Amino acid sequence: MKKLVSLMLAVMLVFALAGCSGNAGNEEATDATGAVNEFTVGICQLMEHESLDKATEGFIAALTKKAEEAGVTVKFDTQVAGDANLCSTVVNTFTAKKVDLIMANATPALLAAATATKNIPVLGTSVTDYADTFKGNIPSNVAGTSDAVPFDEQAKMMIDTLKLTEGDVVGVLYCTNESNSLIQYEAVKALFEEAGIVVNAYTFSETTELQALVTKAAGEVKALYVPSDNTVAQNDAIVGSICTGKNVPVFTSYGGQVCYASLAIDYYELGEVTGEMAAEILFEGKAAEEMGVKTLVPTVVFNNELCDTLGIEVPEN
Repeated sequence: MKKLVSLMLAVMLVFALAGCSGNAGNEEATDATGAVNEFTVGICQLMEHESLDKATEGFIAALTKKAEEAGVTVKFDTQVAGDANLCSTVVNTFTAKKVDLIMANATPALLAAATATKNIPVLGTSVTDYADTFKGNIPSNVAGTSDAVPFDEQAKMMIDTLKLTEGDVVGVLYCTNESNSLIQYEAVKALFEEAGIVVNAYTFSETTELQALVTKAAGEVKALYVPSDNTVAQNDAIVGSICTGKNVPVFTSYGGQVCYASLAIDYYELGEVTGEMAAEILFEGKAAEEMGVKTLVPTVVFNNELCDTLGIEVPEN
C-alpha cells in the first residue's frame, strides 16, 4: 500500500510540474541576458477601406523592419471590428491577452482602447484630432499619428480650381456617427462662408441612406466636399458614380479615385510613422506620453482623367 501511495504521489508531482511548465508560455520571452526578445501587438482597425488598410500595412511593415534590426520578434494580432460598437470587444481580447502594445486605427478604435486600459501603451492612427477626441485630456498611455490636413488650404484649393464665387453652393457629406467628421465639417463650413459660399450639410447614420442622400446632393450643389470620414470612404464608389454622372466634382480629404483633386496625406506613410513610434516604445523603453502626436505634410494630387471628364482645368504648377 505504501508503494502504491508513493507511486500516486510521484505521478501527481509530474503533472504539477508539467502544469508549471505550461504556464511559462504566458510569460514574456527573454534571451540569455533576461532582455525581452518577443512582443505581441494587437491591432484594432475600425473597418476595411483603402486608407485604413494602408495605415495598417505601413504600421506592420515599419515595426517588422525595426524588429529585425533590433534582433527581436513581433507577433501581430490584427482584428477588423467592422463597426464602432464592436471595437471594445476587440480591444478587450487584447487586454485579456496582456499584449505589449495596442495600435488603434481610427477614432472609435482609439477611444475603445483608451477606455479599456491605462497600462498598455496605445498608439492611434487615422485620427484627426486627439485633443478634441479626449476633451483636452489625452491619457498618459496614448500617443500616435494624426491624419489632419490644413482645412484652409483645402477650401482655397476648391475655390480656386472650381472657380467658386459668392452664392455658389458646396455640399459636405459625412456620417453623424464619426466625431472627427463633424470637426472637419465645422472647419470647412466657416472657411467657405468667409468667401460668401453657401454650405449644405448632407448627413447620414446608416449606409442604406447614402445613395438617396448623394443623389439629392448632386442635384443641389456645385461641388461636394468629403472629409476623412471612414463610412463614406468605405462606400465612396457610390458617391463617385452618382456625382460624376451629374457632373458634380468631388473633393476628398483622404484622396482616392473618386475625387477630381485632393490635398491629403499618404496613409501608408502615416502607418509607417506609427510603427516607428511603436518600435521606440517596445524596443527602447520610451513612454507613450513622451511620443506625443505626429502629423505628415500633405501633398496635392489631381485626377487628370476625371478632371477632363468634368471639364476642370488642372493648374500647370
